[in-house]
Amino acid sequence: MPRMAQFILTLIVGLALLTWAASGVVQTTAREWFERDVSSRAQLVLVGASQSLANAWYGDPKDIEKQLTDLARDERVMGAAACDADLNPRSSTPGFPEEFSCWAVGSRVRAADPNEYDVGRFQEWSTIANLPTGRLHVSASPVTSQGQDLGFVILLHDLSYIERREAQARTFLLVAFGFLAVMALGVPMFVARWARYGWSAELRSMLRGGGKQKREFQPILSDVRELVGRMANDREDMPGQWTAERLKQTLNRHLHGEKVMIVANREPYIHQRTSDGKIEVQHPASGLVTALEPVMRACSGVWIAHGNGSADRETVDRNDHVRVPPGEESYHIRRVWLTEEEEKGYYYGFSNEGLWPLCHVAHTRPIFRTEDWRHYQVVNQRFADTVCSEVDSDDPIVLVQDYHFALAPAMIRKRLPSATVIMFWHIPWPNAERMGICPWRNELLDGLLGSSIVGYHTQFHCNNFLDSIDRYLETRIDREQTAVVMRGHRTLVRPYPIALEWPVHWVETADSPKECRAQVWRDLGLKPNALLGVGVDRLDYTKGVEERLLAVELLLERHPQFRGIFSFAQLAAPSRTKIERYQNLNQVVEDLAARINQRFGHDGYQPIILLRSHHEPPEVFRFYRAADVCYVSSLHDGMNLVAKEFVAARTDLKGVLVLSEFTGAARELTEALIVNPYDLEASSNALAAALTMPAEEQLDRMRSMRSLLGQFNVYRWAGKMLVDAARLRNQERVAGRLSTRPTLGSKG
Repeated sequence: MPRMAQFILTLIVGLALLTWAASGVVQTTAREWFERDVSSRAQLVLVGASQSLANAWYGDPKDIEKQLTDLARDERVMGAAACDADLNPRSSTPGFPEEFSCWAVGSRVRAADPNEYDVGRFQEWSTIANLPTGRLHVSASPVTSQGQDLGFVILLHDLSYIERREAQARTFLLVAFGFLAVMALGVPMFVARWARYGWSAELRSMLRGGGKQKREFQPILSDVRELVGRMANDREDMPGQWTAERLKQTLNRHLHGEKVMIVANREPYIHQRTSDGKIEVQHPASGLVTALEPVMRACSGVWIAHGNGSADRETVDRNDHVRVPPGEESYHIRRVWLTEEEEKGYYYGFSNEGLWPLCHVAHTRPIFRTEDWRHYQVVNQRFADTVCSEVDSDDPIVLVQDYHFALAPAMIRKRLPSATVIMFWHIPWPNAERMGICPWRNELLDGLLGSSIVGYHTQFHCNNFLDSIDRYLETRIDREQTAVVMRGHRTLVRPYPIALEWPVHWVETADSPKECRAQVWRDLGLKPNALLGVGVDRLDYTKGVEERLLAVELLLERHPQFRGIFSFAQLAAPSRTKIERYQNLNQVVEDLAARINQRFGHDGYQPIILLRSHHEPPEVFRFYRAADVCYVSSLHDGMNLVAKEFVAARTDLKGVLVLSEFTGAARELTEALIVNPYDLEASSNALAAALTMPAEEQLDRMRSMRSLLGQFNVYRWAGKMLVDAARLRNQERVAGRLSTRPTLGSKG
């Protein structure tokens, strides 16, 4: 029950009880007062008439009757009678009640022992009598002459008027208390509402920043601000419901809508000139681009990247800018130009022959060359200088992406000390012992510690990074807060598992799964009863493409029922083809596919369909929506967004994901069939289980994984980093203000 209703009910009950008690008191008091009044009046009347009655006592009885009639003229007097000393009636008014005869009253008027006295045989007497007709006041008074009692006079007063007056008093009392009740309820409620309205209006004005800050409101304002802050923090931490619009609001609320800058080697849109001379826009096969491009569409800003498309120079303005996406143009790409020698040393050499195999446990020996390291330094400095040329404030927000720019955070920090630099390392971080292989490990670690935040996909990689810092640099490590302090600068180390936009743009524009299946079946020449598996990767030795094809071979060997029915389509985008290890991998995969096809293929049936070319997202998602199973067999991967893309594509809740346990995605998509890709027998059995899995089980697994992807999407990923960055900025600003305050005892 609301408090107001409780208050009103309590007040009404209290007033009712008070009215009931008061009416009883008033009724009793009024009755006693009226009865005393009647008794006094009767005595005065009788005393006043005593002498005239005595004079007429022995005369004509009519004279006595006349005097009695005069006594009864008052409307409240019901009757009067005169009795002699022997209790015989002398006279009475008409209709005098027989119940009050001379004998009946005389016994009460007579003195207790009259024989002891010569006079005064009668005494004053009165009583209240209840008759069927109502209550009467009966009084008797002696009539004396010369000290001798002649008799007595009886006077009857009708008391019904008292009851009428009691009723009137009771009615008045009820009306009065009713009025008081209404006033007691109405006036306080009106005053309370008026006061609350004024109080609320004043408080709202102060909460909006207007009006005078009254002292009495300060405790409330403090509590409200604290609550709002807590709610805002809880909302940022709350999973689900993250959208592009919410990310914009988060940026505006926490970072005042400041421009976001991304530094990445890969650009999200590449302009290539085709063989017929036209310029086409390509989307690179990159998990980094898949994740970050929706964030830039939501937040706008500048994406600084290496321009390596054959038509990239032709499509930029004089400031090397181009607005993207085509047709939407919500942000800029700032292209940075590298010479062929710089690209070879920085990208192919140090980044992908050195750091890439160093960070991935895929049994490829890292190669470190001094010349490559010099180019790596030069290119990092060029990108840092480009950031500084693009900023419009001294504290910009810069998101540095991946292992290509390990030195850039410290370089940016040197030029822009107040900048918020978030470094996200998209690949695994090796353990401290393995990190020691790199001749320039200290420089790399020092460069990364120029960041405000260093992010990884998993806590395991965060721990490896902290262990490397602990082993090779002189710093203070806060293990509880997972932060590193070096030369007075504090760097947070946090896990931020990367994700996809939700819903995925390419899924919303794709055909239905049924139509996609029909198109893929037609393009690949598959039989109507065929089953299709799909793998989507850059052609990279860390992706386990060889192990994947070998697992398919073992599946067909151990489970002959799938021969002639099951085909595996491997979409393999050529990657880093200038590196010998990748050239060899390309040939190995081609030879392996040919051998399996020769062994099990027949009559137009190919178990391995190797599609080695760049595939645009619409085509990739067409395969996702058509396939019965997707196999991600990475030997070591930071996250692997292919697994998440496949789940996101399956709006029909069909299909099965077979996922390597050596991916970050395996920690989240636990409803997938998790395998060790090195264990070919277990992997082939998982493929067989996937191809025979009941539709109901597929639905349950897919629904659970899709729910997780919807909650933990890329907008939440970016929002969490930006919110953490905003909190760090605020802490640094407060610390800066405190450090500038004079200490106790200082002058000035």
